[in-house]
Amino acid sequence: MGPAGPTGPVMSREEVDRALERLTAEHEAVESSLLALQDHAGRRLLEGARLTGTTAHRWAQAEAAITQLWNVFETYSAALGKAQEVRERRRWPSREDLVELTRLLRGTHTVPGSALNAGGSGAGPDSVEGARLTEDVTLSGLVEWMNTWYARALDVVAAADSVWSALPARIDLLAAELRRVQSLAHSVGVRPGEHPSGDDLEQTTEELTALRAEVVADPLAFWIPAGGSSAPGGGRPDTDRYDRAARALEDIRREIDAVLNVRQDSEQRLMRLRDVLSRADRTLAEARAARGEVLAKIAASEVPAVSGPPTALQEQLSAAAEYRRHSQWHRLSPLLEGLEQRAEDELERARAQLSAVTAPLAVRAELRGRLDAYKAKVAQHGMSEDRMLMERYDAARRMLWSAPCDLRAAEDAVLRYQHAAQEVLAPRRGDPAPAEGVAES
Repeated sequence: MGPAGPTGPVMSREEVDRALERLTAEHEAVESSLLALQDHAGRRLLEGARLTGTTAHRWAQAEAAITQLWNVFETYSAALGKAQEVRERRRWPSREDLVELTRLLRGTHTVPGSALNAGGSGAGPDSVEGARLTEDVTLSGLVEWMNTWYARALDVVAAADSVWSALPARIDLLAAELRRVQSLAHSVGVRPGEHPSGDDLEQTTEELTALRAEVVADPLAFWIPAGGSSAPGGGRPDTDRYDRAARALEDIRREIDAVLNVRQDSEQRLMRLRDVLSRADRTLAEARAARGEVLAKIAASEVPAVSGPPTALQEQLSAAAEYRRHSQWHRLSPLLEGLEQRAEDELERARAQLSAVTAPLAVRAELRGRLDAYKAKVAQHGMSEDRMLMERYDAARRMLWSAPCDLRAAEDAVLRYQHAAQEVLAPRRGDPAPAEGVAES
């Protein structure tokens, strides 16, 4: 301890006792904080880790500050102990005792200049002269500086501990899930270079491995401090990279699940595909047969051509069966999805062609039905022996039941018979009107 600086008036006994009580409480608080920092799990991890980057730089400063904190604390403890010893000499201190106590409690104490700049960036008012060999500081000044250094050291320790407590464990859990997905992917043939999800899985594995190594070596690079003034360790771990990896793995898992579903129901889906394509083939065959019948039985009618069987789809179906036989589920999955839609489209196309080809036969059938309906109506009214009606009916019938049938001429003939029947069946002038509520047959 060096010579005391200016201390002002000599302290009274009451002032001495109050100062000792305050400084003793501060001594206990500082000692408790230093011991807690000494036992902090984050500090032990930092001491044993191979650090890099931001963490290595800040921990070197914090570690030097912690060492000097204890050195300055010893100086503080020695000065306070000396003051307590002088005060305990007698119940009523003498003038000389009070002078010495005033010097000890209010005066300055010499400490190495390096100690007061150990925390980096200079905590004291003379930090620009950090190269000085010694500094003279009061006990209150020492407490203030120790609190500042302690907060800085604790901020590093708490932040690193928070990151290490949060991220590595979550990364390990995600890595375990990744290994499970890898096993499933391997079982269904999803491998790097063969399937996009295999490439994504490999990239996610590399990212998680690199992320964990970086978190362990440089945890403070993954720390977001709280804005504004906050307690030491205020902030939160930066989980952006982890979250992206988790989302990527979830996307891969869904893709693998889709492939697994294909493996489970592929046989039924292939059977449904064969059935749909078989119905499309039968429909096209029926359309080709109907086209021949239409060409033979209907005259002066344009009949659309019928396409051939869907050979491309049959080849793809054979490829899908081959993929299933060799357990190439990752190739079968996208192929089946496209095939199912194209097969349904092919069946609809075949049905549309059948409808287009048989349209003339449907028209002829409709004309035959209309002709017979009017004949029955005429017979019901006792007019079936009408010569004109008989002639027109026979003409229309010959056209409709002859081959090839001219639909236009047949339709005209049916209309002539229909009009003649309507004229015959219309009420004649002077005939009584039918009773109300009785419909014409």
